[in-house]
Amino acid sequence: MIPEVGHFALIIALCIALIQVTVPLWGAWRGNLAAMSLAPRLALGQLLFVGFSFACLALSFLQDDFSVQVVANNSNSLLPPIYKFSALWGNHEGSLLLWVLILSLWSSAVALCSRQLPLPVLARVLAVMGGVAVGFLSFSLFTSNPFARLLPGTPADGSDLNPLLQDPGLIIHPPLLYMGYVGFSVAFAFAIAALLGGRLDASWARWSRPWTNVAWAFLSLGIMLGSWWAYYELGWGGWWFWDPVENASFMPWLAGTALVHSLAVTEKRGLFKSWTVLLAIFAFSLSLLGTFLVRSGVLTSVHAFATDPERGLFILIFLAIVVGGSLVLYALRAPAVSSRVSFQWVSRESLLLVNNVVFLVATLTVLFGTLFPLIVDALGLGKVSVGPPYFNAVFVPLMALLAPFMGLGPVSRWKQDSTARWRTQLWGAALAAVICGVTLPLLQAPYNIWVALAVLLAAWLAVGLGRDLWLRVRSGNTLAAGLRRLTPSYLGMLLAHLGFAACILGVVVTSQYTVEHDLKMRPGDMRAVAGYEFHFDELAPVRGPNFVADEARFTVTRDGREVARLAPQKRRYLASGQVMTEAAIDPGLFRDLFVAMGEPVGAEGAWAIRLHYKPMVRWMWLGAILMALGAFTTLFDRRYRRQRRALPAAPEVLARGV
Repeated sequence: MIPEVGHFALIIALCIALIQVTVPLWGAWRGNLAAMSLAPRLALGQLLFVGFSFACLALSFLQDDFSVQVVANNSNSLLPPIYKFSALWGNHEGSLLLWVLILSLWSSAVALCSRQLPLPVLARVLAVMGGVAVGFLSFSLFTSNPFARLLPGTPADGSDLNPLLQDPGLIIHPPLLYMGYVGFSVAFAFAIAALLGGRLDASWARWSRPWTNVAWAFLSLGIMLGSWWAYYELGWGGWWFWDPVENASFMPWLAGTALVHSLAVTEKRGLFKSWTVLLAIFAFSLSLLGTFLVRSGVLTSVHAFATDPERGLFILIFLAIVVGGSLVLYALRAPAVSSRVSFQWVSRESLLLVNNVVFLVATLTVLFGTLFPLIVDALGLGKVSVGPPYFNAVFVPLMALLAPFMGLGPVSRWKQDSTARWRTQLWGAALAAVICGVTLPLLQAPYNIWVALAVLLAAWLAVGLGRDLWLRVRSGNTLAAGLRRLTPSYLGMLLAHLGFAACILGVVVTSQYTVEHDLKMRPGDMRAVAGYEFHFDELAPVRGPNFVADEARFTVTRDGREVARLAPQKRRYLASGQVMTEAAIDPGLFRDLFVAMGEPVGAEGAWAIRLHYKPMVRWMWLGAILMALGAFTTLFDRRYRRQRRALPAAPEVLARGV
């Protein structure tokens, strides 16, 4: 009975979404206050019924209701309760329901936190988000029903959740990733609402900017957690593989980064308005494209969900409607709202324009590398593979090109600046960066030119930001007064750029100085890696809640002193019989020690063992956390909380635009 109730609640949510996309939009067109006022209530009503439906499916998982097909295919009675719950989104149907739930949460958040918006604007924004909800609710109900029954013939037990997904990372990673993916629908909705109303000004950018920053922050954290999961769970010791499904989440992040900076220019100077709208459309379109890649069956990946062509066709049609309709509206309205403000090429605006161009080119190169094999295959021209060599060759130089401009941006002036002032402001930072780039890599032998370049660029960013921070603080009468003058937006930018510098260091140092040894070892053996001695003490059987495992126990020493005890496992899951590797890692700020088990080798108790020394690998994830924290910090800026007087309610004002 619970699945049927959940299914019915999802149908009601679709009906509410249909009303949400039509009535408020009609009200904004006709100047009808009652119709526009319905939009927030409809958004909250949609959340209520989608949330209830989600709770019904979660209860079916927790109660081991194997008459529900998605539960039977993705859970098992031996599965720990926390993984029974997270198994809800470890499959296509459940993850799509999570997507719809998060979309409803975003719509409700806009409804509750945007009461200061003019009513026509709020009605249009929520109507656009209602239209997105109609598409995904229809997708869920008509092609991916999460409440489909296996009647008759209910199995006695379930097939089990993929062992790769029986991990704490699965509990956090997909919800965070979807918060970012779906969050770009808010920026998209604001952009379409602005085009419909013909109002593309600084106020529009100010309304849209905090929502975009939050979505970008969540997506940053989601991608970071996905990288971390791949690092410790897959047993390869890698943190990024340029997998097409990884790229599917990375492309919206790149476009979203350009959008965040473009919104800043639009808000501050009224520039790049058409560019900003196009980026908002592009970022959300890439989120939809990622959904298509993951769920259409065109890709084979550990991250992919579905292989049903019908589902892929549905998303493809929906993607065409959203992108095509948005671009048509943009073509019709953008010329009327284009910027009329000028700026000099030596200015902060020009640097942000370079930033946006670089991020857009980077997005297009990743998009091309991801889609090219699919296009060639669809045309019957054979199978081709585009792997890390292509992406590293085209993407890494673009990021290296970006770093010098990032160091100039914070100290540059709006509208007009001079190269002479840039030299005066930054010659000290440039000198310090060069000294760091030349000397710091000497601490690690052999000297590596790529590490030297990474240190140079990271130091250029960090020292330049530090100097700018010091000058701003010193400009106050007292230190406390100077600190109070720092706005949350500035502090957020500072954290995000420092995070980018940390990522540069982490990526390059890890790539250049990682030491990997694949060895045959038996209990009692010792191997030295990067100055550490790995002692294979013993092999012991271990029993888990739903698996049995062979556990290799290692003691790691350095100069005769114990550093860590590591216990990697080779697990066999009882329900499915699948064998998985569980790596053991001793983490540190400046290095990780990584041990993973392979297969038994010979009849003498020997095993294939993988030993890794990874310097500064955690700086990448620390950098991503700093970037996300910077985006969240901007929300405390008081101008985003300031109440603004809504537009007059007279029909002649309300009826402007659609």
